[in-house]
Amino acid sequence: MAGPRLDPIDRKILAELQADGRMTNVELARRVGISAPPCLRRVRALEEQGFIRGYHADIDPRELGFEVQVFAMVGLQSQAEADLSAFEARCRAWPLVRECHMLNGEVDFILKCVAPDLSTFQRFLTEELTAADNVASVKTSLVIRGAKDEPGVPFDILEARLDQPA
Repeated sequence: MAGPRLDPIDRKILAELQADGRMTNVELARRVGISAPPCLRRVRALEEQGFIRGYHADIDPRELGFEVQVFAMVGLQSQAEADLSAFEARCRAWPLVRECHMLNGEVDFILKCVAPDLSTFQRFLTEELTAADNVASVKTSLVIRGAKDEPGVPFDILEARLDQPA
């Protein structure tokens, strides 16, 4: 578990940056209760250790005309490591695929796709996804609306677990 490797200040830095990655180092230092130079050193160390993977703007896809969001459950013919890796590489190359997760269970992968309209997604589905090597089945579910889309991890749960006696 990563939690114990981090002290409370590091966890607070991560929580604050997860909530607002645009704040200045001075504001971050104020929020976590340390001065700016050690705060910046800690942030750089968290980046180097891989705890912080990047900084991103939360873009509203619908504001840019991406009206269609679909989850595609993909079954493969072969689950050999080379075939899994090849499918993952192909997913990384498809612009409409925004997330790709390998699953345990009835389907091998779930893909989160966004498209400007249904015909663009249908073209991707028939010409790219179902036509891809090793794809045996694809089941899709069109998103009607989202009730929650919260990136990152629940730091309050982590802190509660760390506060419990061992």
